[in-house]
Amino acid sequence: MRGKIFRSIWFALLFVLALSFVLITGLMYAHFTNEQLDQLRNETKLVAQAVKLNGAHYFDELGGTDFRITWITGEGTILYDNEVDAAAMENHMERKEIRDALQNGYGESHRYSSTLFERQLYTAQRLPDGSVLRLSITQATIWNLFLQFLLPITGILLAALILSLFLASNLSRRIVEPLNALDLDEPLKNAGRGAYAEIEPLLLRIDDQHRQLAKDREELEKTSLIRQEFTANASHELKTPLHIISGYAELLESGMVDSEESRSLFAGKIRTEAQRMSKLVEDIIDLSRLDGGGIGMPRELTDLYRIALNAVESLEAAADDAGVKLSVEGESTPLYGIPQVLYGIVYNLCSNAIHYSERGSCVAVTVHGDAEKAVLTVRDSGIGIPKEDLNRIFERFYRVDKSRSKEVGGTGLGLSIVKHAARIHDAVINVDSALGKGSVFTVEFPAKTDPSR
Repeated sequence: MRGKIFRSIWFALLFVLALSFVLITGLMYAHFTNEQLDQLRNETKLVAQAVKLNGAHYFDELGGTDFRITWITGEGTILYDNEVDAAAMENHMERKEIRDALQNGYGESHRYSSTLFERQLYTAQRLPDGSVLRLSITQATIWNLFLQFLLPITGILLAALILSLFLASNLSRRIVEPLNALDLDEPLKNAGRGAYAEIEPLLLRIDDQHRQLAKDREELEKTSLIRQEFTANASHELKTPLHIISGYAELLESGMVDSEESRSLFAGKIRTEAQRMSKLVEDIIDLSRLDGGGIGMPRELTDLYRIALNAVESLEAAADDAGVKLSVEGESTPLYGIPQVLYGIVYNLCSNAIHYSERGSCVAVTVHGDAEKAVLTVRDSGIGIPKEDLNRIFERFYRVDKSRSKEVGGTGLGLSIVKHAARIHDAVINVDSALGKGSVFTVEFPAKTDPSR
């Protein structure tokens, strides 16, 4: 980076120096050319006035001069030239300055020598008798000027080159030094300091990225821990029914169970544990799909109230066995979502309420909505949830009352499924509970419409 900055500054300095030299030389050349032309014009006027007064006698007394003077007739014949024999000179009628002087009274022109290193400036004025007086001066061209200045220019360029190398090296070092001194682990330490004012937005962005990376790292560590705990808990939950099934099957296989009644009892235990294990596997699969955001599960416009009726109807037998009354109230509530996932929310909330309610109590499901949201409420009068456990009830395999959980069964994943199902529908879950008074779970869904319409 420093080398690139150094080269950029160095070439910029050389370019500016060369451009400045060319422009200054050109301006100076144009200025001196104008000065010479003004002087030539003035001399032409003076000589013309002298010839008009004295005629050809003026040239007899003419001494040395810096100008070439030529006197020409109206037909282009040379009458006098102070440098060349007039008789040997060709007709000048075709010269531009002569034609302009004969036509307009005054004319100017310039012509280059064959080598392009000299240029002749001409001014011509018509006299009263119709003849033309022309003055000219030799001027070095700008290329000749460059050649004359080549040696001093080379010295100046060499000195400028050395100076530009020094300045470019020093400036690039000063630019890069603060960057090399940056503490990228703590970029805000450099904010507010003059040397870093231009890159302060970059420092702020780096700091934001550090914070985001730290947050992502914490999330990854948390997710990794959750997955480890989930794997351990799932293994434990699967081992329990497997051990029971294996134990009863071994007793039946060994012939230690003689009576038909005992064999029927053992077979029933095996079936119950197999169903429990099957339900656990199903819940794990459902939770895995919900973890992926429900990708591949089609969304459609459905009726949350109708879904609640179906879920309650599926649980009526379990409610009767538990001695719990199950009811549904509300109205038709359109909602755009995944029907089977919405069904899982109602089913798991109601199933959980039934398991933790006393015989003779009731579980009430209410569905209502408006233009902004759809609301599902599941209320029970069960054992309630301690305040210290409210923040953990949606964790996988977490049970508030572990002894009661063993009695009522369940996989311990119901509320986790509810949480993830609500998340992919952008819903919010609120829980209000008190020990011995029951619990109220409220799920608020935003009233979304089909985005494809």
